Amino acid sequence: MSTSEPAASRPSEERTTPDRLLHARTGTDVSPEDLVLASGKDITPRNIEWAKRKLAAEGPAALEKLLP
Repeated sequence: MSTSEPAASRPSEERTTPDRLLHARTGTDVSPEDLVLASGKDITPRNIEWAKRKLAAEGPAALEKLLP
């Protein structure tokens, strides 16, 4: 009997999110919607207004502060 992991439980290149999609790049366009989603909130008019204020105060770095 083999002690290796079954194929279904091993990470797959097809199931792994590419690194380029996991990280934001400071200096790129960041929309209020991006900021709301990164904060884990729903896109509502109130949250969009919050994100607009945060982006106005902090710029694109606001997104970097929310992401690992």
